[in-house]
Amino acid sequence: MRMPPARLKVCLVDFALYLITDRMQTAGRTLPAVVADALRGGLRAVQLREKDLNACQLFDLAVQLREITRRHDAKLLINDRIDVALAVGADGVHLGKAGLPVPAARRILGAGRLIGYSAHSLEEALLAQDDGADFVTLGPVYQTPSKSAYGAPLGLDAVAKAARSLAIPVFALGGVKPASVAGILSAGVHGIALIAAIIAAGDPAEETEMLLRTIADHAEPS
Repeated sequence: MRMPPARLKVCLVDFALYLITDRMQTAGRTLPAVVADALRGGLRAVQLREKDLNACQLFDLAVQLREITRRHDAKLLINDRIDVALAVGADGVHLGKAGLPVPAARRILGAGRLIGYSAHSLEEALLAQDDGADFVTLGPVYQTPSKSAYGAPLGLDAVAKAARSLAIPVFALGGVKPASVAGILSAGVHGIALIAAIIAAGDPAEETEMLLRTIADHAEPS
């Protein structure tokens, strides 16, 4: 029987709302401006995920987000690009199945930086945990165009099973909308990861504040 490892690194994951960027959804605003608004609303963790950019373009954007996140005492993770993460002093990276293996990334990054992993099944999540990931995003929970390549939605039952099975934090991802956050949190996940709910919002700060209130209300003992 697979036994979950001790929760040695959970203290590094001190956020429950995890924003993933997509500058194509910012409705004409710059991505740094949208992220800055979300940080003013209380956001504490951002994953820079702009896979179509070359290294130079991604670096320039990462420099801007690093400055903004530092100003708000928030974490910045870079999707896949460990070189860019190290170059800008990011707090970690977020990896996937096609990226560098987690153990190899850990050897480069050391113990002080976060490694998140995109899992699309319980089995993938468990493997990421065994390999040393600090947390996983799991999804898609619901149907969403951005995750259609990963098959049918997992649904809340599968997400709840993963949350029970893993010792590292699980963030539900995929089709997450403000109205569904409370229900998703009831599945026992550590937090939620999302894109459009904040990135495409008319007021990212207000949307972030509302999401964080929902998370805080759910965390309070009844």
